[in-house]
Amino acid sequence: MDARTLPDDSSLHALAEQVAEALQTRHLMLATAESCTGGWIAKTITDIPGCSAWFDCGIAAYSYEAKQALLGVRPETLTEQGAVSRETVMEMVSGALVTSGASIAVAVTGIAGPGGGTADKPVGTVWIGWKRRGGYPMAELFHFDGDRDAVRRQTVEASLQGLLKLAD
Repeated sequence: MDARTLPDDSSLHALAEQVAEALQTRHLMLATAESCTGGWIAKTITDIPGCSAWFDCGIAAYSYEAKQALLGVRPETLTEQGAVSRETVMEMVSGALVTSGASIAVAVTGIAGPGGGTADKPVGTVWIGWKRRGGYPMAELFHFDGDRDAVRRQTVEASLQGLLKLAD
């Protein structure tokens, strides 16, 4: 993806407003659990006035210890699968709902770069998970192009788009 097609701040804000409307209409509260985006999803959400009516909390958990303590990710999941895995993101999104009073959650974990990538998990590898309280977690693997900012922007956009679908 080149810079011309990257989501800019105004398009992320417009998408967050759509999420806000969907969540308010359905009386849903949102929680975020973020690793590679470091709270960018929560920041985009909280840029919208009145978000306290539908946003419960955001957790930025980078370290293994934080993922375990704040989101209930099992140590064996991190050891056996790694932080950037389907299993980890599904435990993160489930943990966000356990930890919060939210009824819907999104979680992200990935390799934004510039370093940290491997042959199996190159820079741009991102797992996003979504879940509604009482439902089953869903996870999707993405391979984003670009530098650190581009990977993170695309992750925020895909996270919000998934929330729109799940809120329906």
